[in-house]
Amino acid sequence: MSFKLSKTSKHLLLSGLLVSVGLWAMPGTAQVKDAKLNAFVEALRQAAPPQRPNDGMYSDWQVLPGIIPDWTKRCIGKSLTPAQFDAGADAARRTVSCIAGRELNKQMKATGNETAAVRSAACWWMTGQYNGCKSGATATYVQKVVSAYQQQSSGTSTR
Repeated sequence: MSFKLSKTSKHLLLSGLLVSVGLWAMPGTAQVKDAKLNAFVEALRQAAPPQRPNDGMYSDWQVLPGIIPDWTKRCIGKSLTPAQFDAGADAARRTVSCIAGRELNKQMKATGNETAAVRSAACWWMTGQYNGCKSGATATYVQKVVSAYQQQSSGTSTR
């Protein structure tokens, strides 16, 4: 069976193929790069309130226990208890990276500004809201995250 395309059909087919390949190969315009995500995750860790015995928070990122089973199920494929999350530094970091990356990407798309995105995502991390961290302890926390992020991003951080 012979199949022959007209000149117009060939042009449309080629144009469609080029557009498809171009869209597939084009990176997301607001995707956070790994280095930026790592800097944000580390900034969240550095800004976290100091761990205190029986403070009800888990891991270096001071995560509330109620969200840990859902986040770990989404991010590492299995639901962990708060104690397992606290004991598993790798699982905690991967989970925090997953959730923090999701939020930082959302804020990069929403704001188009890296510092504003870090500020909003840090506010969300602390309060569950993207706004409202302009005074008090939440403002102090967000500023710590922004400062640590800037240090991490510039490569001048010391761990």
